[in-house]
Amino acid sequence: GKRKRLSTSVMYDSDESEGSDILVRKVFAKRRCIMDDDESSEEQQPDKTCSTENVSTRRKQQVFAKLKELVRQSKAQRSCSSANCEDSNSEASVEEEPFCQLPLIPSEGSETDSGSIKDFVVEEDDDDDDTDNTEHVKSENQPHQKQPNPSNSELLACHVPQLFHCDHFVHFKRIVKAFLINAIDDSFLSSLYDGTRQKRYAQDMLLSLHYLDNRFIQPRLENLICRSRWKDRYKERVDCYPDVHISLQSTKNMSCQACEMKRYCKFKVLLSGRLYNSKTLEVDDFMSNDKQVLQVGLVCANRTRVYHNLKHFKYKLHMACSLVAESDGAEDEPVKDTVERLFSHLEESGWIQKRYSDLEDYMDDADNFQEEK
Repeated sequence: GKRKRLSTSVMYDSDESEGSDILVRKVFAKRRCIMDDDESSEEQQPDKTCSTENVSTRRKQQVFAKLKELVRQSKAQRSCSSANCEDSNSEASVEEEPFCQLPLIPSEGSETDSGSIKDFVVEEDDDDDDTDNTEHVKSENQPHQKQPNPSNSELLACHVPQLFHCDHFVHFKRIVKAFLINAIDDSFLSSLYDGTRQKRYAQDMLLSLHYLDNRFIQPRLENLICRSRWKDRYKERVDCYPDVHISLQSTKNMSCQACEMKRYCKFKVLLSGRLYNSKTLEVDDFMSNDKQVLQVGLVCANRTRVYHNLKHFKYKLHMACSLVAESDGAEDEPVKDTVERLFSHLEESGWIQKRYSDLEDYMDDADNFQEEK
């Protein structure tokens, strides 16, 4: 009741008074403050909804105007780059349609998918052979592989032989030929390592020798050692003696002489042979009849066999080539002709392939050797 009286009294005073516009504005402000909450909410809600609708329509119009501007720019770029009039007509039709109706993600099997696929498919003539079609299908199903240029590979092999990739068996055949030459001329390997020989064939042989040592043998030997519990003294003995014989004997519960741990040692390792240079393979006759007999466990015996076969393979191959050269018997023939004849005979008889298979078996044994439990 008080609020109604105040409102009526204010209105009455405002009607009778001859005040200025400021007074009238104050009266209406007071009236709005006096009104009930329900009435004010009913009057303000339609105003708010109208204002939000106007703002949303303005934003839509601005976004649509920006999108139309982008379509015009893309149309101008495409019309400059392509000379086909059909593309410009299709883009004009796209421009006239509202952007909100364009499908952003086309469904499977729709016309847009088929049209996009047709743009990338190249039709072939009917006169093409079946082989061309199969090659085309393979090129679509498989990733494109760049074929090496033979001229580039030849240049790389000529100027930078260290970076040129060569087959493992090719390296092995070069090593066999180098050992045959050294069997006739015992200073050949030493002249290779000291840099005296600078010809192409000599440099290729030296590269293959380094490849055998650094890529085939040494990494596997290090792997066998780092996973073992061998003592340094036992390793040095296995490295120095090129001959080994492992035999079974009566079991003894004792300290293994390889790892010095308590084991049931039932294997006897007999090391013998003359010491040699690992590069030039020159033999040292000092204490040539020395032997070492050691008792080891099962795991150390198997590791010794795998390690020794790979460690002294290069020396054993050189000794085998020396025996082949000694059994030939040709004396007055030039060294180059003798080496070529012996090498051809070994290659035809399968002797080289047999030795290379032995090397692969030794490397596989080293790779598959289980870690000591």
